[in-house]
Amino acid sequence: MRRGKNVLFVLLVVVGMILLGSNAFAQLVGTVKDVETSVGSSGKIDWTTGVITAVGIGAPPAQPANAAQARAMAERAAQVVAYRNLLEAVKGVRVDSTTTVENFMVTSDLIRTQVSGFVQGAMVMDKKYMSDGSVEVTVGMKLTGALADSLLPKTPPVQPTGIGATSGGTGQAFTGLIVDARGLGVRPAMAPKILNEDGKEVYGSAWINRDWAVREGMAGYLKDPLQAQQNPRVTDKPLLVKAIKASGDARVDVVISNADAGTIHGAAQNLSFLEKCKVIILVD
Repeated sequence: MRRGKNVLFVLLVVVGMILLGSNAFAQLVGTVKDVETSVGSSGKIDWTTGVITAVGIGAPPAQPANAAQARAMAERAAQVVAYRNLLEAVKGVRVDSTTTVENFMVTSDLIRTQVSGFVQGAMVMDKKYMSDGSVEVTVGMKLTGALADSLLPKTPPVQPTGIGATSGGTGQAFTGLIVDARGLGVRPAMAPKILNEDGKEVYGSAWINRDWAVREGMAGYLKDPLQAQQNPRVTDKPLLVKAIKASGDARVDVVISNADAGTIHGAAQNLSFLEKCKVIILVD
């Protein structure tokens, strides 16, 4: 009887260790840092979540009427600075290999007005009250949605040709695309392109459904291959390819082999996942 209890105890310990190990592994995977870049004086873009944030700090007046007024005025001052810093940060967001948001704002009064309005409508995400009476406010907004709608092309360019079969293909079908561009110095952008070795567009604004791009973003950015393969963006059977190099001075676009490009375009079903922006780019 005692032996049976000992065996049961050992089994429970083993199971517990396995569960603890699984939890530890899950926690380890969950700690992989998102793809972030700094922009402006206090802005930060989280390309994994598609959120841009900025921070503002406000100090209380020298002679406030009371503590409540001091806090309220410091909070208001911090919020004003945060929105100003967010506008500066948004201007620095790279849209594609040749253009930033600021470029659009300079050339279009409409876009300048729209972007300024989007920034003023940004959410207050965090407030911190300091011991000296100052307040730190963080504001943030999504890169997708209204902002993407104002910046992405309204009409698609002419669809490129000459990369494998674009209809009626008999190649292998996938549910999404993961491009491993780690180690190449690739920089995230709102509208990246994937090119083949001949410079032809394998994926870009010519291949997307604009509504999907506005809602989901043209590409997701991650650092960890396991996270990418488990990401619902590319669902259960993504194609993983290795990028050869970054293209252009901005290092936004990535180049893959002609063979991989042919695999992507070799099945008509694959054009469907391109259309729905089911693309993830792995970067450092």
